[in-house]
Amino acid sequence: MSISKNQLKLITSLSQKKYRQKNGLFIAEGIKVVNEFLNSSFQVDMLLATDDFETTISSDKIVRISEKDLQKISNLKSPNKVLGLFKIPDEKPLQEKGLIVVLDAINDPGNLGTIIRLCDWFGVTQLICSKDTVDCYNQKVVQASMGSLTRISIKYIELESYLQETNLPTFIADMNGENVYSSTLPKEAILVMGNEANGVCEELKTLIKNKISIPRFGETQETESLNVATATAILLSEFKRSI
Repeated sequence: MSISKNQLKLITSLSQKKYRQKNGLFIAEGIKVVNEFLNSSFQVDMLLATDDFETTISSDKIVRISEKDLQKISNLKSPNKVLGLFKIPDEKPLQEKGLIVVLDAINDPGNLGTIIRLCDWFGVTQLICSKDTVDCYNQKVVQASMGSLTRISIKYIELESYLQETNLPTFIADMNGENVYSSTLPKEAILVMGNEANGVCEELKTLIKNKISIPRFGETQETESLNVATATAILLSEFKRSI
């Protein structure tokens, strides 16, 4: 069976956030990622798959296509048997508990996808994003998260009012902050990570008293900063080590 013009038009449109929101759909690709979503609470709208992709979902949700047609609609260099359209779920209400990661204006889809995976790895179940952070249903984010998106609650809100109202201790990653390796970190807290180029915005910095940094150990001390996902990994590890 070949892909129809309407299906092709829909799939192509989902590369843009406004059409993802309009249709309430996003794309996931590849056997591992698609199966993660199929085995989660996410609802599948349609699967476009080659004949050798095996699944137990209802046949009316599957469109069997050739590898050539899959190549046409795939965003991957090497298409992997299946592309799925899934429904965007409603955002879950925030809970004031545990360790929460807050992201301010993260632009790179790869960084966001990696941070989602890190949250999953370190048992952080809530991720809060500023409204100008890249959309978590951007196809590159979905692929980079490698299925961890199914286990992390993500909410886009105005950060300033949230940080003013929270009762949890709040920490910010800052080059001039206290050495994280000598800091006492609580079990329940908020960790705020900032934009790749500019860090956390000044409006939020003024609201946060606890500033922590990752010291440089290199002899030249010339490296300006760490990638935001790398820094998040180190800081989450330290928060969990302190438990």
